[in-house]
Amino acid sequence: MTTTSVAHQATAVAARATELTKVYGQGETQVVALDRVTVDFRQAEFTAIMGPSGSGKSTLMHCVAGLDSFSSGSVRIGDTELGSLKDKQLTKLRRDKIGFIFQAFNLLPTLTAYENITLPMDIAGRKPDKQWVEQVIQMVGLSGRLGHRPSELSGGQQQRVAVARALASKPDIIFGDEPTGNLDSRSGAEVLGFLRNSVRELGQTVVMVTHDPVAAGYADRVVFLADGRIVDELHEPTAEAVLDRMKRFDAKGRTS
Repeated sequence: MTTTSVAHQATAVAARATELTKVYGQGETQVVALDRVTVDFRQAEFTAIMGPSGSGKSTLMHCVAGLDSFSSGSVRIGDTELGSLKDKQLTKLRRDKIGFIFQAFNLLPTLTAYENITLPMDIAGRKPDKQWVEQVIQMVGLSGRLGHRPSELSGGQQQRVAVARALASKPDIIFGDEPTGNLDSRSGAEVLGFLRNSVRELGQTVVMVTHDPVAAGYADRVVFLADGRIVDELHEPTAEAVLDRMKRFDAKGRTS
């Protein structure tokens, strides 16, 4: 790979929201969840989205990931404009281009860990890249647990299965909604380490919503939302720096 192509890859955009607005209700009950948000999520970068409760962080992720509709503006995954897609096309895009990791692990209890990992590809009728899947399984440390069902796994192990499932189909971008919210601190740190390694070693793109400054400290950058707008951005964050920014927003909220 040439120096030029490496530089291009580093700055290429995996997903982009432009003037994104999401409004719930009408008249006196109207709530503006997103207020003309413009943000890029670059390839091979780990971005955390943070903000107070009700700031719009989960709404932003759901709209960009094609899980929720938006009122105005635009969302692109790569070169594809989401607003122009019909339901079937949107479903196919989510299946083929996007990986998801949720706070609830969303594993099928009757399937083994390995079957849960390959399930999205099985549904799509695609053969897994066995070498890639094996690399992902080794990275998340599941080699000895592939024949176990979710009930036989700890919470941390179940979330590792969910991480491997998201990575296994080589999606363009992975979205995580509080992916460590149900885990103890040790298991959460392991899962966050796997996500960070997937970016650094596999070139994956990860966007994660979190309320936890420690979790955000694993990211390459943090985007802060308040009242449906992006109000700040922090690169190469530490947990302490993130906590300091969050305290400032809290103080503004109390004094405004």
